[in-house]
Amino acid sequence: MKVLLLENVHEIAVRTLAEAGFEVETRSGALDEAELVEALEGVSLLGIRSKTEVSAAVLRARPELKAIGAFCIGTNQIDLDAAAQAGTVVFNAPFSNTRSVVELAMAEIIAMARHLTDKNSALHAGVWDKSAKGSHEVRGRTLGIIGYGNIGSQLSVIAEAFGMQVYYYDLDDKLPLGNARRCETIEELLTTCETVTLHVDGRAGNAGHFGAEQFALMRPRTLFLNLSRGFVVDLEALRDSLASGHLAGAAVDVFPEEPKVAGDPFTSSLQGLPNVILTPHVGGSTEEAQQDIGRYVSGKLREYAHTGATTMSVNVPAVALSQSPGDTRILHLHRNVPGVLARVNTILSEGGANIDSQQLSTRGELGYAVTDLAGALPQDTERRLRELEETVEVRVITT
Repeated sequence: MKVLLLENVHEIAVRTLAEAGFEVETRSGALDEAELVEALEGVSLLGIRSKTEVSAAVLRARPELKAIGAFCIGTNQIDLDAAAQAGTVVFNAPFSNTRSVVELAMAEIIAMARHLTDKNSALHAGVWDKSAKGSHEVRGRTLGIIGYGNIGSQLSVIAEAFGMQVYYYDLDDKLPLGNARRCETIEELLTTCETVTLHVDGRAGNAGHFGAEQFALMRPRTLFLNLSRGFVVDLEALRDSLASGHLAGAAVDVFPEEPKVAGDPFTSSLQGLPNVILTPHVGGSTEEAQQDIGRYVSGKLREYAHTGATTMSVNVPAVALSQSPGDTRILHLHRNVPGVLARVNTILSEGGANIDSQQLSTRGELGYAVTDLAGALPQDTERRLRELEETVEVRVITT
């Protein structure tokens, strides 16, 4: 199989897949839709980060694409439903860069509370501004976390260790860690906390989620952070709140439109504002996080290619499998309707197949049946399985 890795995926991923026998091609930047379709010719496994979008049109153009690895947390850059219907399995790294994002958020909270960006600029300009005015400890201050998932909950623990009082809001009823307190509404959180940080996912409903109305609800001189998704925040409304003095500072790591390649020009309406920290989407960009992401996602791609295992996939049913497929392993992704497994087994039985073991898992509209045979696949069996009306994808692994 051929693998294409984009956007400077960590070298450990390249090495892991190459050592597993794959032909690996790497490219440093992101690709647009037309470029991606062209680059995917003959490619079975694709690795991307957050900039490359894999649309339904790309998946239709390249039906031979077996799996996609998102070497990041988010998967909103991939049309997951279209991928599932095309039989393309998607994996991500939901935990690997959590600590890196949390540490950056905590560092930026302290930097804004102490006005370190202003002090730094003044000193570089030759001005000795030794003053405590406007500089505060974070101990005892209130932190509001919107989105209490892997990152938000870990930030909750770290912030509490610094002596902050933590409040959070999440659409799901999440169990609080430590002494964190759950808010029933976003409005409750915004009117309570002195520092507000966003850690929401990339679902379409979050687009434009934060604007003038939400900033107006915040307490005067609040600090604001967005290290989640660029399209969530109305940057013009954020600029207005900062320029008016209503907000005391902001830290933004993600933007609605971001350059594809390091070194490309960048512009934002937030540039030049005091006590505003702008970082180029580096929340998870530490050597430790990128190495762990590279190891984890490349391992998932390797396992799926070699065994058919879909554990932790974000778009198809999860099936945990052993490393050895035995003599013959049939991977059958299908529409989840009654009777499919019976029809699959009828075809196998009529061909004289000797079934060693079989697993079935379902998820929403899809089912995934994995059948191990003793001996070779009977003649015509794969064709007959493909011709089943409910079949999405069939793959056969032999040793």
